Amino acid sequence: MHKTARHLIDELLEGKRLSVADFLCLITEASEEDVAYARQCANKLRQAQFGNRIFIRGLVEFTNFCKCDCLYCGIRRSNTSVQRYRLDKMQILECQEQGYQAGFRTLVLQGGEDTFFDDDKMCAIVTALKTQHPDCAVTLSLGERSRESYARLRQAGADRYLLRHETADAAHFAKLHPANQRLETRLQCLDYLKELGFQVGCGMMIGSPYQTQECLAQDLFFMQNFRPHMVGLGPFIPHHATPFAAMPAGSIQETLKMLALVRLMLPKVLLPATTALATLHPEGRLMGIQSGANVVMPNLSPPSQRNKYSLYDNKANTGLEAAEGLAQLSKELAKIDCCISIDRGDAPKD
Repeated sequence: MHKTARHLIDELLEGKRLSVADFLCLITEASEEDVAYARQCANKLRQAQFGNRIFIRGLVEFTNFCKCDCLYCGIRRSNTSVQRYRLDKMQILECQEQGYQAGFRTLVLQGGEDTFFDDDKMCAIVTALKTQHPDCAVTLSLGERSRESYARLRQAGADRYLLRHETADAAHFAKLHPANQRLETRLQCLDYLKELGFQVGCGMMIGSPYQTQECLAQDLFFMQNFRPHMVGLGPFIPHHATPFAAMPAGSIQETLKMLALVRLMLPKVLLPATTALATLHPEGRLMGIQSGANVVMPNLSPPSQRNKYSLYDNKANTGLEAAEGLAQLSKELAKIDCCISIDRGDAPKD
């Protein structure tokens, strides 16, 4: 018997595992009413798991140097028009201190794959952050490293690690990256991180160039099996200085659908409403939360450097993106009966 999209949404709600074909059916055959139902169910599931609390993470984009040449990324190695910068340890500690005073209890250190920040430097930074505020969680997003490197960072006190898998389809991965980057390496890194006891995040861009509906079905199937603690997904937005400059941006509606499906599939997952959503639509972040997202990541980076960390064009830079806008963010969340939670917001145990 052919299962309808509505039936498959209900199966996810019941905790049942779906096949790749099931996920493909959900993505391709769901009507507007089905998607609205999935988003409504995802929002209720978020409330059941986390109440009305939305976790905040203080994002520090500490380097825009990168050895990689991903075709979609504005800070790719080949982009010579980027004004490069690095924050030093003291600047990063200052960002944490300012965030701590504002109520942040998780710091996210994100940067390009910058070989300057070797294990010794990164471990010293992590140790200093944990020493300055032991009650804070430290999340790292530094790309692909060796198992030994991840082990040292974990030992230094890092709690979480974000590493988007980008796509679970190897042929699609090859169209987004140069030949020296391979999907199997990315997936191996995710396995290492999980083995070492990190709370691990993966994820992908919705509407990335050459992405098919089959690719998205593979992504959902991969995440169903991998069971990440966090999933970072947002719409693809092109950058003018990349090979994909002329490619269309991803759809906000498709992104909201995927957010809802991830929440239904992984009820306890930490799911950000990303800046990219807010870039495509002024209400994008609230729409993401109403589709199951439960995390926002205001920017704690020094204001003088924020525009230099340009992964895509027209990045939202309103008060809600920045830590200074927490009062405004709180007001926005109140519109949908949500509030900022100032605890660490660790992933619930399965």
